[in-house]
Amino acid sequence: MNNRKPWWRSKTLRVNAIAAALVAFEASFGLLQPLLPVNFYSAIAVALPVVNAVLRVVTNQGVRL
Repeated sequence: MNNRKPWWRSKTLRVNAIAAALVAFEASFGLLQPLLPVNFYSAIAVALPVVNAVLRVVTNQGVRL
């Protein structure tokens, strides 16, 4: 278990933190929606789980807090 990496080095957690920050930013300020295509949110809703799955498959270390 000593080969675990710090949580902040996890690509999966980074991608999800960025997605959560963008969602919170958009919910608070509403600045992104006018700049993005109409189907952008649908594409992200499909792409984010796929990205998470790919990152989990290529992961070879655990995460420590």
